[in-house]
Order: sequence, then C-alpha cells, then structure tokens
Amino acid sequence: MQKVMIVGAGKGGTSILKILTETDMLDVKVVIDKNENAPGFKIAKEKGITTDIDWRPHLSEEIDIIIEVTGDEEVFKQLRDARSRNTVLIPGSVAFLISKLMEEKEDLISIFKNETYKQELIFNSTGDGMVVINKNSEVILFNKSAELMTGINRSQALGKNILEIIPSSQLPRVLDTRRIELNQELILSNGMKIITTRIPMVDENDELIGAFSVFKDITEVVNLAEEITNLKSIQTMLQAIIQSSDEAISVVDENGNGILINPAYTRLTGLTEEQVIGKPATADISEGESMHMRVLQTRRAVRGVAMRVGPKKKEVVVNVAPIIVDGKIKGSVGVIHDMSEIQSLNRELTRARQIIRTLEAKYSFEDIIGDSEEMTLAIGQAQLGAKTPANVLLRGESGTGKELFAHAIHNASDRKYNKFIRVNCAALSETLLESELFGYEEGAFSGAKRGGKRGLFEEANNGSIFLDEIGELTASTQAKLLRVLQERELTRVGGTKPIQINVRVIAATNVNLEKGIVNGTFREDLYYRLNRMPIQIPPLRQRKGDIPALCKRLIEKINQDYGRNVDGITPSAMSQLLEYDWPGNVRELENILGRAIIFMNNYETEIDVDHLPELLGNKVSSEKRVSDYVPMDEGTSLTELVENYEAKIIKQTLKKLSGNKTATAKALGLSVRNLYYKIEKYGLSDVK
Repeated sequence: MQKVMIVGAGKGGTSILKILTETDMLDVKVVIDKNENAPGFKIAKEKGITTDIDWRPHLSEEIDIIIEVTGDEEVFKQLRDARSRNTVLIPGSVAFLISKLMEEKEDLISIFKNETYKQELIFNSTGDGMVVINKNSEVILFNKSAELMTGINRSQALGKNILEIIPSSQLPRVLDTRRIELNQELILSNGMKIITTRIPMVDENDELIGAFSVFKDITEVVNLAEEITNLKSIQTMLQAIIQSSDEAISVVDENGNGILINPAYTRLTGLTEEQVIGKPATADISEGESMHMRVLQTRRAVRGVAMRVGPKKKEVVVNVAPIIVDGKIKGSVGVIHDMSEIQSLNRELTRARQIIRTLEAKYSFEDIIGDSEEMTLAIGQAQLGAKTPANVLLRGESGTGKELFAHAIHNASDRKYNKFIRVNCAALSETLLESELFGYEEGAFSGAKRGGKRGLFEEANNGSIFLDEIGELTASTQAKLLRVLQERELTRVGGTKPIQINVRVIAATNVNLEKGIVNGTFREDLYYRLNRMPIQIPPLRQRKGDIPALCKRLIEKINQDYGRNVDGITPSAMSQLLEYDWPGNVRELENILGRAIIFMNNYETEIDVDHLPELLGNKVSSEKRVSDYVPMDEGTSLTELVENYEAKIIKQTLKKLSGNKTATAKALGLSVRNLYYKIEKYGLSDVK
C-alpha cells in the first residue's frame, strides 16, 4: 500500500483526505498545514494520522506520493526539489480534479442507490405479487406481496430456479416462446388461486434477458364465481339495490375537499358531482357545521348528528368516520340518512315495542345492576322466587326497578316461553280495568265487541301477568282477583261460565298495603295471597355504591337512544351524584343523565359538573327536603305550595348563576322563553 503525505489541510486538502481515507489502496501518513486550526487537522487527528506545520521532517523514502493542495507555487517548487526520485508529486490542480471526479462518483452512487430504493419501494408496496427471472430461469426479484401469497421468504427465493419455488410456474415457457400471456389462472401449492400476466423481457438488441409475472389473489372471487352461476342477474340485482338505497355516501380528502359521492347522495341532497367534487366539505351544508371537518380535526368518529343539507335544506342525520392509514389521516367518509325515513321507522319501532312489551319479558337478572348487600339480597330472593310457582309481591319506591324484577322473574321461570302480560292498575278506570283483566261477553255493555273479548288473564294463560300499582285496585276488582288466585278460574264481565286459567301473578306496589288493610282500602285475604313471596327492592339512596355501574349502563342506553358517543362521567360529577339522595331513584338518575347528555356539545365525551342540572337538596335528607323550601301553613292550597316551591328554586338558581338566565334555564331543564315567563310571574326580574 502506497504512503501519502498531504500538504495543505484547507478545503481542498480536507476533501482529498476524506476520499483517501475511504480507500484501501492508499495510506495517508501525515497531513501538513502552516495553520494549526486547519479543518483537515481535526479529521486527521480523529483518524490517527500525524499532523504538522512543516513538511520537511516527514519527507523521506517512505513517502510514495505527495499531494500539494496549498495553491502556493513556491511550496510546490520546494517540494519538487526536495522529494526523492521515487516520490510522486501531484499538484493541487490535479488533486482537485481527482477529488471532483471522486465526489461525482459518490453522487452518482448515491443517486443510483436512491433510485434503486425508490424502485424497491414501489416494487414492494404494490398489492400485486411480482416475480422476475433471468434467462436461466433464476429468480432475481421477488416482492413482499409475492412472499405473502406464496408463503415463501424472499431470501429463500432469490437465486433459485423458479420451478423450485413455484413448481406450477409457466415463466420458463414464456422464455421459450417469447409470448405475452395475459390473465392466466394458476393454483399455487398452498391452494391459493391467482390470476397472472407473464411478459418476456428483451433488450434493445432483441436479446432475451428474462421474464416477469404480475399476479393477484383471486381465491375469493373464484369461489364466488363457482357459487354464482348467473352473474348478469346478480349484477342487475346489485344495481337495483344501490339505486333504490336511500343512504347517501360522501368522501373527502385530508384537506376536506370532496372526492366521491354516490347517486343516492345526489338524489337526497339535490347536489351533483360538479357541485361537490373538489369543493370544500361545507359545500353541501345549509344548516349546521361540517362533520367532515370536525372528524378531520379530532380524528374521532361522530354519529347521529342532525343537520340540513342541499339547496332544499333536507333534514338528515349523518355518521362520519375518519380514514386513517398508517397513523395518518387521509380523509373521512360520511353516510347520510334521510330523517323522514328514520322518523317513520322510529314510529314503526315504537309500535312494535308497544306490542312486544305486552307479550314478552325483555329483561333478565343479568340486566339488573347492583352488587350492594341490599340489592344482592333482593336479587337472590327474586331468583329463588322465580323457581317456584308462588305469586310474588314486589315492594319498593317508585323508580327502583320493580318492573325490571318482574321481567327477570318471568324469564328465569319455567313459564319463560309463554306470554308475559303487563298491566298498570293505576292507569285504567275501574270499569275498563275489569273488562281488560277478565274480558267480557258479547253485549256485556254498550260498545262491546261482537263475540266478546278475551281478558289479559286469559291471554297470559300458562305465562305470567305483572300487576303494577296493585294497591290502586278497587274493592270489586280485588274480589275478582282473589277468586282468580284461589280458584284459578275467572268469569268474564257479563258472563256466567267460569274459565279455568293457569297464571303466575307478579304484583308490585309502592304504597303501604298494611296501612290500606287498616284503612279498609285493601282486602286482608288478598294481601295474604299476594304476600306469600314478598321482595323488598331497596331505594337508590341505600345503595349509592351501585351508582357508578348504573351510570355506565344508562349512558350506553342513552347513547344508543340519542345517537351520541359519551364515554363516561368525570370524578367531580360522580362525586356530586353520590352526594344526592335520589328521591326518584334509578328513574331520576336516568333522567338526570339524559338531560346532561342533551346539553353536551358533540365534541365533549365526558359528563362534567356543569352538564348536570341543579340537584336540589344534595346535603339534606329526603324527609326534610320539602319543608326546607315550602312553608307548610295550614289552609295553603297545593297549587300555592307548588308555586312557592318553584319560585324559591328559580330564585336560588338565579342567584347561584349570577342572574344568567340562559344558564339557569339549562340547569332547570326549562326553555329560556318559559323561564322568562316564570320570572315575570313570580316577580324575580331583579334577582342577580
């Protein structure tokens, strides 16, 4: 290896030093420069090369090449005269030319590597499998998609004969025939069906240099094709479905510009492709904000947002989801539903639910939320009662979930495959209730249907009947019910023939039946018939530990009903809920959460304290709540008491919110217009 001395460590000398240190043919021994801070000195020292300000001590027979890059003609002459006969002296201009050529070489290599990388990137990013062979049938290129489809690693394929890798490959035939083969089916050894195009490769001299194939996985397509024989009829049917669909779809890019709409979108909004494609996402909105833009900003899907679109201000509900690829948002897709159709479907659903609710139980014990000691005891008793034929009496305050227990008891009994009939005894008049429960004969009363009508007890035969508010039954109806429980038979209104029935009665009440017995409003013998299996359902204030779990379930239900996407409740809001006594029990809790979610903004995902309406009486017991706000003077009418109570609540809320009427209306669940009316009515205009 030849030894080199570089004289001059400036810009040119530094460039040459870098080039020479990267080659194994030359060994730089020493770098000379009269400037000790020359840039080349630093590099030389890092490489362990000797540096000096004088070249004379280092000029010896060991130095084979001297490269002079000082640009000083005098230095060059001195070096020329002092060097030995065997030492080659290269002037700076020549050295500079060499360095330039080396730099260009490195640039070309870098460009070549970059282009190769791009080609590799493109080659491996396509979803199509690609295989290239040389004229000897050896694999020289094998991309990632080919790896995935064949199950063969690239390193195992490169350099091997194509038939060793893919025995069924027809690429060698393409080498022989030099013919292009388009869209040829092939089954790989792993059973995958592919469609491939094979092309021979020739150079500019028409010399064969290899062949390549591009192929796609068509396993599913082939399977479908084998199952579906009439493709034309299927195509016609699919087109009819798409054209008749009322769901409109729009897609925007990451900048919020429209890139795709379907025909249903045009029909629904009245906007054509020319009015939407390439335009901002707000182009179709007549009322409301762009959900596409919100999704692009938040990267979160939105569901069930009402707005108006198009020139006709069509009322719609939109669901929009982000399109995220490799962690980067690429756009969003929206599905627009016509509200008129949804409203019609909701009416149909409501009617269907009303029918279903009278025929079958919807809930089971898994739907009852609560692991407190009181609730666990009630659930255990109900599960025990469900396994017996005994009548059950559910007792508890309004809103505690007595009907939920009734559904669960029926579904856990051996009657679960028969009907479950629900009756609210307080909602019907005495005459109507009697005819509804026990049925009537033709001509029993004016307006009776021809042929009579079966009663709810007959409808529930072999099943269960849930009698809610049993304490509201009249004496006559109590007597008939007692006979049904004792004799297992009933007589229709206006009839004389007894009808045998087998019905399990689940009764519920929120009143004190024992007090009713003392007052003579409830039959003692009926009480003992119903009270054979009493179950006391605890109020919510006695099981506040169940509130977090109840909130989670109720929020899921409200999200589904309102089309919202609320995740939960903040700790501060939960703390406030836990402090409240809940006189309305679980029903009141659902009401509070529903109101909070209604007043939340679409981008908010957690219920916070400011979303909750004012919970009056947080710190006081339910027994003292009314007396603290309402003067219980003798002779005061109920209307006056209610108005006094309402005025005090509005006054307190106005003071707490510094007279802000909009916030007060929101806290009290009133419209602003209604609040102004009440402020004027109670003379509260000056309250701040």
